[in-house]
Amino acid sequence: MTQGFGLSATARLALLQRLSKRREEKGPAPGAARAFRELPGQRDMELIREAAGALGLENPFFRPHEGVAGATSLVGNREVINYGSYNYLGLNGDHRVQAAAQAAIARYGVSASASRMVSGERPVHGALESAIAAHYGVDAALAFVSGHATNVTVLGHLMGPRDLILHDAAIHNSCAEGARLSGARRIAFAHNDWRAAEKELSAARRGARRALVVIEGHYSMDGDIPDLPRFIELARRHDAWLMVDEAHGMGVVGATGHGIHEHAGVDARDVDIWMGTFSKTLSGCGGYIAGNADLVAWLKHSAPGFVYSVGMAPALAAAALESLRILAAEPERVARLQANGALFLRLAKEAGLDTGTSAGFAIVPVIVGSSVGAARLSQALFDRGINVQPILYPAVPDSSARLRFFLSADHTEAQIRETITAVRAAMSGAQPAELAR
Repeated sequence: MTQGFGLSATARLALLQRLSKRREEKGPAPGAARAFRELPGQRDMELIREAAGALGLENPFFRPHEGVAGATSLVGNREVINYGSYNYLGLNGDHRVQAAAQAAIARYGVSASASRMVSGERPVHGALESAIAAHYGVDAALAFVSGHATNVTVLGHLMGPRDLILHDAAIHNSCAEGARLSGARRIAFAHNDWRAAEKELSAARRGARRALVVIEGHYSMDGDIPDLPRFIELARRHDAWLMVDEAHGMGVVGATGHGIHEHAGVDARDVDIWMGTFSKTLSGCGGYIAGNADLVAWLKHSAPGFVYSVGMAPALAAAALESLRILAAEPERVARLQANGALFLRLAKEAGLDTGTSAGFAIVPVIVGSSVGAARLSQALFDRGINVQPILYPAVPDSSARLRFFLSADHTEAQIRETITAVRAAMSGAQPAELAR
C-alpha cells in the first residue's frame, strides 16, 4: 500500500541524472564566489524544486492560512480539515486568551521595547514564570523570546569544550544547534533507547568535566515518548544532568497535561532542566526553562539569548499565562485530545497504515517510504480538503518520509474517520509513477 506514490529506483535515478546534467551544462555563473545562490544547500534546494516541477507537484509549504488554524483552517477561500498546527487544546482563538492579550496590549503596548534586564521587564513576565514553575512544582522558571533560541542559548551557554552532551538521535534541531555552539563533545544515541544511552554514557563520562543528557518528553517527528524513569536513573548513576524538552508534551501528555513526568508518575524535581515552548498548547510564542533556582538565576543574568534579547511581547506572555490557567481549570480538553489521538492511531493501524512508534497522544505520522510518495499523498489529500504536511528528506531518511498529523482537542470523530478513509483511498488508488523516457 505504501509504495504506489513513489518513483521506482530506476525512475528516481533517471530524474536526478537529467537534472544534474542540465545543471552541469549551465556551468558556473560569472561572480559565482559572491553569489548567494552558491551557499551550501542552495543548489540542492533548486534541484528539489526542479524535480517537483518535473513531477507536477505543488509546493506544500508556506501556504497562507486565513484566520485561526485549529481543527479546521481557511486556506485560500476553502475550509480544510487541518492537521498542520500545534493548537493542541484549541486555546489559540479562545475568547479568554484573546481578551488577556488585548488587555496586555492596552496596558503595555505591543512590544517590551528592550531587554528585560535593561527596561523591558513587565509584571506579566514574572507572573508567567511563577505559573510555569508551579505547573512543574519546581523552584523557578525563565521565559525566553523564542523556543528555538531557548535551546540554542541555554545549551550553548551551559556546556563547554571540556563537557559531554548525550542526546537522542531524534532530538530537535534547536538542541543539536545549541550542542554544537557549546563546543562540548556531542554523542547521539539510538532514538528512545535508554540502553544505548547508558552504554554511550558509561564509555564517555570519565573523560568529561560535566555531562548532560537531553531527551524530549513527546517527540515531534514520531509522536512517541521516552521511558523517563530509566533516563533519570542513568543520569544519576553517572553524575549527569538530565534535560527534557517538553515543547510538544505540555498540555498533551499526562492525565491533566502536566507532561511526561505526570505520565510516568515521577517527581518533576528528579529532572534537572525542563524546557518547553509557549507556541503550542499555550497559544503564544517563546520558550522557557524551569527547575533549580540557582540555574534559573544564573541564566537570567548571563545567558546571551536572554540578557541581550528583547523581552517577550507582553501580549504573548499574557496569552500564555491565560492558556496555562485554562489548562489547569479544564482538564477535559486534555482528555478530548488524547481520545482523538488514540482514535486516529487505532483507525490508522486498522487501515494498514504505518504509524511507526507513535503513542497516539497528539502526533501520528503516516510513513510512506519515499519523499516523492509523501509529497504526492499530501497533495492528493489537500485536493480532498485535508491539510497535512509531508516530512521529506533530508529532515528524515528518504525511506521514512511521512505525513505528520497533529491532532487537536477540537477535531471531531467524523473528521478523523473521514481523514483515515481519504488516506487509505488515496494510497490504494495510487499507481507507481514512472518518468517518460
